[in-house]
Amino acid sequence: MVYFRWSWVGLILPDDHKGNKILSDYREEMERQRVCIAFVKMIPATWTSYFPRFWENMNETNVIIIHGDIDSLESLLRNIGQRLLTRNVWVMNIERHVTEFSDYFMLDSFHGSLIFKHNYREKFEFTKFIQTVNPNRYPEDIYLPKLWNLLFKCSFSDRNCQVLDNCQTNASLDILPSHIFDVAMSEESISIYNGVYAVAHSLHDMRLHQVQMRPYENGEGMIFIPWQLNTFLKDLEVRDNRSLNWIQTIDAEYDILNLWNLPKGLGLKVKIGSFSANAPKGQQLSLSEQIIQWPEIFSKVPQSVCSESCGPGFRKVTLEGKPICCYKCTPCAENEISNETDSDQCVRCPESHYPNTEKSNCYQKTSSFLAFEEPLGMALASIALCLSALTAFVIGIFVKYRDTPIVKANNQALSYILLITLKFCFLCSLNFIGQPNTAACILQQTTFGVAFTVALATVLAKAITVVLAFKVSFPGRMVRWLMISRGPYYIVPICTLIQLLLCGIWMTMSPPFIDQDPHTEHGHIIILCNKGSSLAFHAVLGYLCLLALGSYTMAFLSRNLPDTFNESKFLSLSMLVFFCVWVTFLPVYYSTKGKV
Repeated sequence: MVYFRWSWVGLILPDDHKGNKILSDYREEMERQRVCIAFVKMIPATWTSYFPRFWENMNETNVIIIHGDIDSLESLLRNIGQRLLTRNVWVMNIERHVTEFSDYFMLDSFHGSLIFKHNYREKFEFTKFIQTVNPNRYPEDIYLPKLWNLLFKCSFSDRNCQVLDNCQTNASLDILPSHIFDVAMSEESISIYNGVYAVAHSLHDMRLHQVQMRPYENGEGMIFIPWQLNTFLKDLEVRDNRSLNWIQTIDAEYDILNLWNLPKGLGLKVKIGSFSANAPKGQQLSLSEQIIQWPEIFSKVPQSVCSESCGPGFRKVTLEGKPICCYKCTPCAENEISNETDSDQCVRCPESHYPNTEKSNCYQKTSSFLAFEEPLGMALASIALCLSALTAFVIGIFVKYRDTPIVKANNQALSYILLITLKFCFLCSLNFIGQPNTAACILQQTTFGVAFTVALATVLAKAITVVLAFKVSFPGRMVRWLMISRGPYYIVPICTLIQLLLCGIWMTMSPPFIDQDPHTEHGHIIILCNKGSSLAFHAVLGYLCLLALGSYTMAFLSRNLPDTFNESKFLSLSMLVFFCVWVTFLPVYYSTKGKV
């Protein structure tokens, strides 16, 4: 069963003590080998009472085991032949007379059956006796003349029924076809031989024992009681070192025969292998599979399973209330595989691997990051460089026309700082492109935070300057001092120092580091920069928002200036756009994983 992977088989056994013991042994061994019993049919002594429903579920399995003796199974075998049950592979321990029960059709129900035959040692003396025996050599035997009359059509003499006439001179049993008389020792012949041998030697041993224990008294003979023979029979071993206890002979050595009976009447029993329980594990069964003939309905080795095998990528799920051989196939879960047939569990791929589409193998994930060579990386880098170049162009214009009234009236120093800072804001995005390293991870956050802080602080300083110049009707001493000493210019370094302090605390406590994301993109491990301290990162963002809010407030207060002084309007608009961009960008930033 294990060799051919037959996990769903039927059992037919005689309904007696021997059959029940064999059934118990079968159940124990099949459970150990994960083979399930589809049905068990016990042959009762009164066959007719069981006959109507005996054949109901024969088609549940392709392989059926028949175990018993010819006396208890003769009616069963005859009915199998009559019903032409050619869809089953019969595995039997009965060798003799099998082909005699299928003479009703051109096809044979037992063609392709497997027969287990005890591998007895050949009795050469007895075989030689069978080959040479004849009535003339043993005239005292009253059965031999009758056998010769039956087999060789000899006639009896008119004067003596023990004398034969008209017989072939070379008539002997070994010239007869094997299906008429097989001189080779069959299992039944060997059993009879061993039985006679055992009874004779047991009687002899018992006689010797009684002579030793109780010699003759007063010339009287010994009296034997039948049950006294059991002790000697139980301990006796016949010539091939076999016990007569049938329970102890179940694990004997067997020859495995394949019945060839196609065309009908061929009746060949071909040895295809052997089984020895005493052989080393893994070498107990020997089979020549290529010479096996199966029933005509099967073009290859038949399957006998309750459920079809679960291929790679699936696992077995046992059905409730069914044997373990009956199951359904369920696909492996996400990131799990099974690379064997009929796997009970799926195995999870390591973090550095991913399953293929069939979920039968794990493959190494490839490292991924936003590279300059990729279309997206090239596009972002090009945009950053173009905007940076545009800012540099504006700076060049300011430098060229620095002596003009319009440039001088536009807070020349703050304008230079703002334009240079914007240029760095565009360029700092390049830190996010390319393979991350420790320096790049630190620069990503610090340059972003500091550059935007300087830009927003400059906008705040410009807005405060406008408010002080146009909105204060009666400036006090402090306001006049701020305007004379250019106090708004100090806002830029002060705000920048605060941001540098926050970044310094961030880099000291939990700086950014290189991290891996194996889950976002299938088949890829994204190499990225982890922010480290989430609290410090949000403190930097919060400080930027605070500066932006202050800049917008100051610019909004000075929005209604004369037409020639419209800088405050543009500052208000730019801060409003800034807030809109951040409101839309931050949710996208936090919800999007991977490169896109």
